[in-house]
Parts: sequence; C-alpha cells; structure tokens
Amino acid sequence: MNKTIFITGASTGLGKATAKLFQKKGWNVIATMRDPSKEVELAQLANVTLLPLDVTDLKQIRDTAEKAVALHNIDVVFNNAGYGLMGAMEAFTEEQILKQLNTNLLGVIMVTQAFIPHFRERKGGVFISTTSMGGLLAYPLHSIYHAAKFGVQGWSESMSFELGLHHIRIKTIAPGAVATDFLGRSLDKNSHPAYTELEDKLFAMTESMMSQAVTPEKVAEVVYEAATDDKDQVTYIPTSDTQAAYDRRLEIGSEASRIEIREHILGS
Repeated sequence: MNKTIFITGASTGLGKATAKLFQKKGWNVIATMRDPSKEVELAQLANVTLLPLDVTDLKQIRDTAEKAVALHNIDVVFNNAGYGLMGAMEAFTEEQILKQLNTNLLGVIMVTQAFIPHFRERKGGVFISTTSMGGLLAYPLHSIYHAAKFGVQGWSESMSFELGLHHIRIKTIAPGAVATDFLGRSLDKNSHPAYTELEDKLFAMTESMMSQAVTPEKVAEVVYEAATDDKDQVTYIPTSDTQAAYDRRLEIGSEASRIEIREHILGS
C-alpha cells in the first residue's frame, strides 16, 4: 500500500511543493489549508485529498486529524503552516504576538499531539516541522518569530526522547532563504519610529538574501529525505546560507555570534 503524508500549510510555497513531490513519488497526500476551495492545482492530482485546517483552531485540528486517519494510515505529518513576523517588540499588538505563537508554535504542538496516538498504535511514524534559520540563531526585529521557531526546535529535541520509545521520529527542516512569498503574503511587518534605521537596514539585508533564495522544490527534496531515511537525526539544514551561519555560530560561540551579527547589520 502507498504511504501517506499529512501536510499543513499546503496551499503555497514549501507545503505545496512538498505535496507535489510526494504525490509524484507515489504517496497518498492529505494536503490541508485554511480554504481548500481556492486550491486548483493540487485538487487535480491523483491520490491527493484536500482538507480544511486552521492550525490555531483546536477543534478543527482534532476533527481534521480524525478525518485523515479514517482515510489512510498516516506515515508522516509535516507541520509546515506558518508565517513571518517582523518588527520591534513595542510595535506589536497583543493580537499579533498571540497569532504568531498560536500559529508557528502552538499549532505545531497541537497538530503533533493529535497524531501521536495513531503513530504509537502503529509503532512508527515521522513528525517533521518547518523551523528556519530563525530556529538556530537570532536576528534583530524577529523576537516573537524566533520565540516560536526556537521553541519548535527545542521542543522537537525533547520530544525525540519520549517518541523514540515508540519508534517514532521527530525532525525539523531549517531552511534559510527560500523563493516563496515570505516577504509578501507570508510576512506581518510593523514599523516603529524609534527603530527606523534598524528596520531599513534589516529589511534591505533580507531582500538581498531573498534574491539568492533556493526554490521550494529543492527544500521539499530534503523533507522527503527526512521522511524516508529512518535516521535518528532531529535537524536537517537544506540551504547553504543557514549551514554557513550555523557553522559560524558553532565555531565562535553564541555570544561572539550575537555580537558579529549586530556588527554586520548595524556596523557597531
């Protein structure tokens, strides 16, 4: 029987590229998104099922997970739904902070929790979550985004111990610049007059990085690797920019890395 992957945030970018790759590899794909009625391309592919899922809606998480396991035995859950939040801490509203954490952190945790009993009963399975470079090192004006992504990274490492008792793997994919709509539709950005210079420098740097971004299809190949290699490995780094930055952090240490990032962006 074909294996099955359940994907959150499958309407665009990495989620959609992953859905198409796994379908091409002969898998059943359960692709979830907030409004499946708007998705045309995936709906036309064989062995792809579209289901509605807002990862901030706890009842919908439970209902959609139940529908998924009724359709197929699930082999991989790919927690990909998320978006960026950029700005100074004092520029954010309470709603923005809560929405970011509910989507990028709690959404991952609650979707995973919904599928653990299914994997445990089957004595296997793989959870994969999209973190980012921002789950391994920090940059200015992304504090809440980093709180979520560092949270997913640390949570995944901790979960590897308890899930490992039941032959369940948990992994993270930590890309850097990927050619998606991260700076447009997928970015919530607030400005504050006290941080204008920093905002301008950081956004210019981010735009420069995105101009050299890899395709989501390239990152999807690493998702497939993580899903199928059966390695006892938590973190996968699919882009050279993340690998270089992370290697540098490990080389000089976290405090020196923090100072170096500040000097690179602000010049002092």
